[in-house]
Amino acid sequence: MTPNPLSSWSALQAHYDEIRDARLRDWFAADTAAPARAERFTFEGGGIVADFSKNRITDDTLHLLVALAREAGVEQRRDAMFAGEIVNPTEGRAALHTALRATGADAPYHAQIVAERAKMAAFAERVRNGTWTGHTGKRIRYVVNIGIGGSDLGPKMVVHALDHLAHPEISSYFVSNVDGADLARVMARIDPEETLAIIVSKTFTTLETMTNAQTLRDWFVQKGCPEQALAKHFVGVSANPSEVVKFGIDANNVFEMWDWVGGRYSLWSAVGLSIMIAVGAQHFDALLAGANAMDTHFKTAPFERNLPVLMGLIGIWYRNFFGSQSYLVAPYSEALHFVPAYLQQLEMESNGKSARLDGQFVDYPTSAVTWGEPGTNGQHAFFQMLHQGPTIVPIDFIALLTPEHPLVSHHPKLLANCFAQSEALMLGRTIEEARKVAGPDKPSLAPHLVFPGNRPSTTLILDALTAHRLGALIALYEHKVLVQAAVWNINPFDQWGVELGKILGKVVEADLTAPAFDATKHDSSTSALIVRARKAAGAGS
Repeated sequence: MTPNPLSSWSALQAHYDEIRDARLRDWFAADTAAPARAERFTFEGGGIVADFSKNRITDDTLHLLVALAREAGVEQRRDAMFAGEIVNPTEGRAALHTALRATGADAPYHAQIVAERAKMAAFAERVRNGTWTGHTGKRIRYVVNIGIGGSDLGPKMVVHALDHLAHPEISSYFVSNVDGADLARVMARIDPEETLAIIVSKTFTTLETMTNAQTLRDWFVQKGCPEQALAKHFVGVSANPSEVVKFGIDANNVFEMWDWVGGRYSLWSAVGLSIMIAVGAQHFDALLAGANAMDTHFKTAPFERNLPVLMGLIGIWYRNFFGSQSYLVAPYSEALHFVPAYLQQLEMESNGKSARLDGQFVDYPTSAVTWGEPGTNGQHAFFQMLHQGPTIVPIDFIALLTPEHPLVSHHPKLLANCFAQSEALMLGRTIEEARKVAGPDKPSLAPHLVFPGNRPSTTLILDALTAHRLGALIALYEHKVLVQAAVWNINPFDQWGVELGKILGKVVEADLTAPAFDATKHDSSTSALIVRARKAAGAGS
C-alpha cells in the first residue's frame, strides 16, 4: 500500500517495524545527548515555532521522511505552484494564492492584484470612516458576508481571530447555510439602514449563497429600501462579474477574484473584503506579510528544518504507517475558535481524493479526518478518549505566548493546560503508577487509572495573535497540504467530490415542490424521505 514504488517508502516501512512499539517517555528519559531531544526537534519559520519532539519519531525517522519528500518530488511540485504552472490538471488551472501575498513586482499578476487590493482598501476605508453610508445617510454598523465554503470559512475565521483589532463600531456577521435559520438569526440583529451585504461567490450561481443573497435583497426592499438605492447596501465578489450585475449589484460595487485562486485558498483576495473592513488595510497587509514570510520559509528552508514539509511528512507517518484515521487541531485560544473548521475544508477537500494524478485509483489512505475544538473546552469533552481510548489521534496544539485580551491572569492557566496535556498524553501512567495513586484500599481502581501514553502531538507556538502571525499559521497549513498531496501523488486543488450531491440536490428539490411525484425516479429510501417531506409541506404524495 504505497503511493509510488519508492525505495524511500520501503525504507520507512522497515523503520516503522523497528520502532513502532518504542515509547516516547523512554526516549525522553534516555535522552542524554546534546543537543537534547526537544532542541533537536524544535524548528522555527515565518515567526512560528514548532516543537515536534513529542512525536513518535527519531533522527532516523526524519532523515527517512525527508528522503521520501525528495524522491516523491515535493520540491518540484512546490516550485511549479509558485511559478504559476498548471498544477490543477483536471481543471487546467494554476494555483496562485501565493501570488496574492507576494511582494515583488515580477510576481505573477502583480499589477492586477495590487490594483484590486487598492480598490478594496479605498472602499473599506470609506466604510470604516463613515463616508460610505446607507441609503438614509446612516453609517454602516453591520457587515454581512454571504458565502459558503472558502467564501465563508476563511474570512469568518480571520475576523473572529482578529476581533481585538476590529473597528469598534462595526459588527461582522457571516451567513453560509441555506437553512433559513442562519440568515433569519442575523436579520433579527441588524438594521437594514446601517447594513452592508457582501455577496461572495466565485461563479455567482452557488445555490446556498444566491438563495441567501436573494432573500436578504428582498428583505431590504420590504424594509423600505428603494430598488435604486440597493447599491448603497450590496457589493459582490466574484470571478464572474456579469452574473453579479445580472443579480442587481451595481457594476462599480464588484470586486474581482480569479480562476487561478481556489475557493479554500481565497481569503487573501477580494474574498477577504470583510476582513479588510473589520480590521483595516494595515492589518490586512500584515496578514498577507505573515503568509508571505511562511511562503519564503517553505521555498528556501532545507527540508530538514522546513515547517510545512515536516508537518506534512509527520502527518503521512501517522496516516500511512500507524494507520491513524483522524487528527486533532486544538488551539488553546478562543480567538482561534474557527481554525479547526477552516482546516477541515483545507485538508479534507484538498486531499480527500481517491484518484492519482495519472488517473489511476489509489490503494492507500489519503487525507485524515480533521477535527478540533479550542482548549480548554475539549479537555472536558473528548480528551477522555484521547488519553484512554484505544485509538491513536495525533494532535496539533496551538498556543499563544501572550494574550490578546486584558484578562492576563487567565493566561498562565491556559498555557499550563496546553503544555500539561501534551506531556500527559506523551507520558501516560503505568499500572504500577496507577496502583500507587489508587492506594492499598482500592486496588480494583488501578486499571481505570492507567493511561497508555505514547500519544503523539506537535505544539505550535505563536508569540502573539497578530495579523502577521495568523497569516503565517494559515500559510503553514496550506503548504502542509501541498506536501502531502505531492507524496500521495494527488491533485489538492480540485474538488469534484462536491458535484454529485449538487446535481442530485436539484432533482430532489424539484420533486419536493412539484405538483406530482414519481417515486420510481429514486431509490426506495430517498423516495420515502421525499414523500414524508411533501406531506409535511402539504404537497401531497
